[in-house]
Amino acid sequence: MTWTIARAPGRPVRRTGDDRIAVPLRVNRAGSGHPAETDTEMTLTLAEAGHLHAALCGALDGHPASPDAPDCRNSVQASPGTAHIVGRA
Repeated sequence: MTWTIARAPGRPVRRTGDDRIAVPLRVNRAGSGHPAETDTEMTLTLAEAGHLHAALCGALDGHPASPDAPDCRNSVQASPGTAHIVGRA
């Protein structure tokens, strides 16, 4: 049996009513003789979302942003020696 998890197409990441972040996912099971696909959400606290964001930024560091990357990805592309934090107290 094989499981795959991917972003659910056409469904944006959103903030929930209880101030959490909901990431829409599509879960697919194949190879069991009974394939199944379902959409669900992974919900994160703001702190968890921040830690995931930081981990993703670290994993992407040094890899060029694709032309269709979101603005936040393009604005943080810098080598560690040239990165500057602006606006922090």
